[in-house]
Amino acid sequence: MTIRSDEIISVLRREIEQFSTELKTVEAGVVLQCGDGIARVHGLPKAMAGDLVEFANGVRGYVLNLEEDNVGCLVLGSDEGIHEGDLVKDTEQILSVPVGRHLFGRVVNPLGQPIDGEGPIVPEAHQGVENSSPNIIQRQPVNEPLQTGIQAIDALIPIGKGQRELIIGDRQTGKTAIAIDTIINQKDKNVICIYVAIGQKMSTITQVVETLRHYGALDHTIVVAASASDPAPFQFIAPYSGCAMGEFFRDRGEHVLCIYDDLSKHAVAYRQISLLLRRPPGREAFPADIFYLHARLLERAAKLNAELGGGSLTALPIIETQAGDASAYIPTNVISITDGQIVLESALFNSGIRPAINAGLSVSRVGGNAQVKAMKKVAGPLRLELAQYRELAAFSQFTKDLDRATQDQLARGERLVELLKQPQYSPMSVEDQIVTILASTRGYTDHLDKREVLRYKKFMLKYLHQKHPEVMLTLRRDPVLNEEIEKRLIELIKEFTDSVYMLQYHAEELHKADEEQKKEKRTGKISLKD
Repeated sequence: MTIRSDEIISVLRREIEQFSTELKTVEAGVVLQCGDGIARVHGLPKAMAGDLVEFANGVRGYVLNLEEDNVGCLVLGSDEGIHEGDLVKDTEQILSVPVGRHLFGRVVNPLGQPIDGEGPIVPEAHQGVENSSPNIIQRQPVNEPLQTGIQAIDALIPIGKGQRELIIGDRQTGKTAIAIDTIINQKDKNVICIYVAIGQKMSTITQVVETLRHYGALDHTIVVAASASDPAPFQFIAPYSGCAMGEFFRDRGEHVLCIYDDLSKHAVAYRQISLLLRRPPGREAFPADIFYLHARLLERAAKLNAELGGGSLTALPIIETQAGDASAYIPTNVISITDGQIVLESALFNSGIRPAINAGLSVSRVGGNAQVKAMKKVAGPLRLELAQYRELAAFSQFTKDLDRATQDQLARGERLVELLKQPQYSPMSVEDQIVTILASTRGYTDHLDKREVLRYKKFMLKYLHQKHPEVMLTLRRDPVLNEEIEKRLIELIKEFTDSVYMLQYHAEELHKADEEQKKEKRTGKISLKD
C-alpha cells in the first residue's frame, strides 16, 4: 500500500479548517437511580417528553416522564454500566431511526442498528420515531386493493391500501402465517413490507426471516426485531420505529405494508415501563393512556391524496387473545381503532379449516371498495351462500329430518368451506381466486365429494393456465367480469368438469388401484379375485 502525501495534506487541511475553539454548553443532570430499563435523573429542567439524553457510558435514554424534581427516562440499551451519580446530558435531539432502501433485506433493532451480522447500513436519511398522523385533508378514501393472496380474505374480508385491519386470535391459530403469506404475495407488486416482531423468541424471528428469504420476499422487506430477551423500552419503541421507516416511503408516493406482531406484548411492555415509572395503574394494571398508545400508532396508516404523492401505509396489527376472549381490554381497544378484524379460532384450526378464519365474526369496514370489479361480483354470492350455510348448519344440529333443498344448501356450503382452505406459503393470484369461486358458486363442485374440492381446484387452474392462458391473461390485465368473459369462463369450467377432470380422476383411481395390486403381489398378499 502506497502512502500519498497529497491525500494526507488534504485531510489535515480539512481538519484544521473545521477546527473550532468555540465552547458549547449543554444541560446536564445526575442519575438518581437506575434499573429494569428505567433511569431517574435529577436536573435537566428544559428536557421535554420524547427528547434524547446521553449517559456517561454513551448509552442513550428516551425522556418519558416529566416530574417536579426529576425526569424518568427509558434506557435504550443495557443499564448495567449506568450508576447512581453519573452525569446525564441533554442532546437536544429527538429519537430518530435510519430510513431508506439500504434497509431492505436486513434485520435491525428498534434503533435501526443491524443485528443480522451482515455489516453496517448506510441510511438515506433519519426520521423521527414519533410523528403526527396525516389530517383528514391529506387523506383520500381507501379504494385500491392490497391482495393478500389468501382467498378467504381477498374474497370475504378485503384489505385496501391505507387500511388498518386487525388479525386477532388465540396463540397457535395462524396469525403470523397470514402476515407472512401477505408479505410473500407482495413480491413484484411494488409494495414495501415492514415486519415488526415484538417480544417474540429470537428463534421464531429467525424462522420468519429464513422463510421470507426462501420465498424471495426478503428483498422488499425490512424486519424490525425487539425479541423477548430485549429490555421493555426496546419492545415499546419497536412499532413506532417500523412505522417511521414505512412513512419515509409513503411520503414519497410508494405503497407500504406494516405488520405489528404483536400489540398484546407491546401493551405489556408499556405496562411494565409505566409501573416502574410509578404511573397510576388502571384496568388490568394498564396505565390510563394505553388506548392512546395504540391509537397514535395505527392512525399513522393512511392513503395520502394525489397532491402528496398518493402513497399509502397499510397496517396489519396482530392481537393475541386468551381463550378466544375478544372482549378483553386490549383487544376491544384495538378493534375500536382499526377498520375491521380477521378473527381466527382454535376450534376451526384444530378441525383442519386453515386459514382458521371465522367468516361470521370477521369484517372489513372498507368492504367491496377495496376489491377489483370481478372479485366483487363473484364474492357477493359466496358471502351469501356461506351465511346461509352457517345458519342452516346451526339449525341442523337439532334435527336430521331435512328437506332436499336444505340438504343441497348444506352440501354446497361444505364444499365452499373446503374451497377456501389453502396451504401455507402458497398465495393465489386474483384471477385464480375469481375462477375457482365462480366455479363453486355456480354449482360445478356440488357433485364432488368434499374431499375432492381442493384437488378439483388445483387441476382446473392447471388446465386453464396450460390450455387457455389467453383467458387468464385477459382477466389478470383487466379484472372485470363482463358478460363475454363470464360466458367463456363458464364454458371452459363446464368443459373441464364434464370431460377432463372425470377422465383424470378415473385415471388416477385406476393408477392407485394398480399400485396397490402390485404392492400386494410383492408382499405375497394376493386376493382371491386375482
